[in-house]
Amino acid sequence: MTTDVNTAAAVDRRYDFVLLFDVTNGNPNGDPDAGNQPRIDAETGRGIVTDVCLKRKVRDFVSLVKTDRDSGEAEPGYRIYVQHRGVLERFHREAYEVNGLAIEEKGKAKKADSAERARVWMCRTFFDIRTFGAVLTLNINCGQVRGPVQLTFATSIDPIMQDEFTIVRKAVASEKDAASQTEKHGQVTGTMGNKHFVPYGLYCCHGFVSPHLAADTGFSNADLELLWQALSMMFEFDRSAARGEMATRKLIVFEHDSALGSAPAHSLFRRVKIERIDATKPPRAFEDYAVTIDTDSLPQGVTVSEKV
Repeated sequence: MTTDVNTAAAVDRRYDFVLLFDVTNGNPNGDPDAGNQPRIDAETGRGIVTDVCLKRKVRDFVSLVKTDRDSGEAEPGYRIYVQHRGVLERFHREAYEVNGLAIEEKGKAKKADSAERARVWMCRTFFDIRTFGAVLTLNINCGQVRGPVQLTFATSIDPIMQDEFTIVRKAVASEKDAASQTEKHGQVTGTMGNKHFVPYGLYCCHGFVSPHLAADTGFSNADLELLWQALSMMFEFDRSAARGEMATRKLIVFEHDSALGSAPAHSLFRRVKIERIDATKPPRAFEDYAVTIDTDSLPQGVTVSEKV
């Protein structure tokens, strides 16, 4: 049974969570300003995966599970706003047309009530807007949305080692390239390239769910369960030559029994301990770490669970 996102009750309590994921012989998040090398903190040597990278994987997973394969149409309320090769202005125009709102010429002031009605429609229609928020002030103004779900950058537990292999493509791109090929040591030369990777890295990300902002966007408990599912399984459907072995290892959720919550998030995150079992050897697997959760004397009104 599909939940009607227009009538579902919004999340009414606070959540803070810890996401642990790892990479083996892969590049979890290349930096385009550094030749696509894995992102790294220059001072500590620890690896970095941006929040934008993780949100992309959540969006792709939701699109996968909420889109009908035959029609190519997403379930109502589960379309994705920031999609590959998407044209955002088309969605803004649709918001005005569906709601019978006049689209004024570029440069003129947009009516506040029109932008607000369009903003509400965008939240109801697009999962990623009501989850992560969005700035919708393009030529066709649909306002701004603060998302109830926020993620930090993920940082590796230990410094990572960036490695690089030279690779060769034996095929060429054009007839001109074929004519210029030469033979060396009995073999025809190919196109040279390189591949950056991390032998192993365990990354930690912190996340937050605000019920106050959920009430504004309509982010529901059904949306929250879909988010947990996406964070748990998103790497399973994101395989590539650069990310062949990535996996969510732990999703630890601190649930408060009220909207305000019962403890600061940082004090709860400190209860999750991640330690190397043998500090004399470089980590090469998740089993090289011990992950424990201190559940003694949890603040009243806070419970902890492991989704993974």
